[in-house]
Amino acid sequence: MDDLRVIADEVQDGVKGYYSGQFYVLRDGAIKKIEDLKGKVVASVGPGAAVDIAMRAVLRKHGLEDKRDYSVVEAGFPNMRAMLAEKKVDLIPGALPFALDPEFQKLASPLFTIADGLNGSSQLVVWVAKASFLQKNRAALVDFMEDCIRAAHWLADPKNRTEMIAISARVSKQPSALLDSYLFTNKDNFRDPNLLPDLAALQRNLDTQLELGFLKARVDVQVHVDLSIVKEAAALVK
Repeated sequence: MDDLRVIADEVQDGVKGYYSGQFYVLRDGAIKKIEDLKGKVVASVGPGAAVDIAMRAVLRKHGLEDKRDYSVVEAGFPNMRAMLAEKKVDLIPGALPFALDPEFQKLASPLFTIADGLNGSSQLVVWVAKASFLQKNRAALVDFMEDCIRAAHWLADPKNRTEMIAISARVSKQPSALLDSYLFTNKDNFRDPNLLPDLAALQRNLDTQLELGFLKARVDVQVHVDLSIVKEAAALVK
């Protein structure tokens, strides 16, 4: 772990003006506030996942602790709607594009967001590599990151939207209209156009993991960052 370096942004949640992942309860159910989850069953994609950490953080803020006040079961995002509909769980995380399904919207109502648990914006996913690998392959990585940045610019460019949506629909097997309603807009998570991560948000996220017991010691983000490659690559993109 000491050799790992954060090198680029993948996606950020809860950036002002952009989407934050939501957690849902039955629209016509008994859960109206977070405290109503005491004694209930909540769904997670797995301990330590971004949505799992945010969920536990929100529940702790409202005096609820895992095993003492609620139970957690694991499920994949595609199965969440059915579990809520069948009342096997009382709370589920919603992820794009599943949460935009009209049937999902009829069934579920949002109770809180990832941003509520992680104190605002969060560095949801980052790219990492070993420092030794970066040193050995620097030239190739600058070239690779330049391609990635050019791709990020192309995907977000309104001129390419029709083609981008068509490619995304083909790859994801999701309807074009659904993807067009949010993908690469402010209804989606934020992605830095030059792949620069939000290090302050990442530090807050890691501190939250420490508070929740997922880390045994505080991690200083600045010790584990090397953005020189992505910055050099961005300078090559005009």
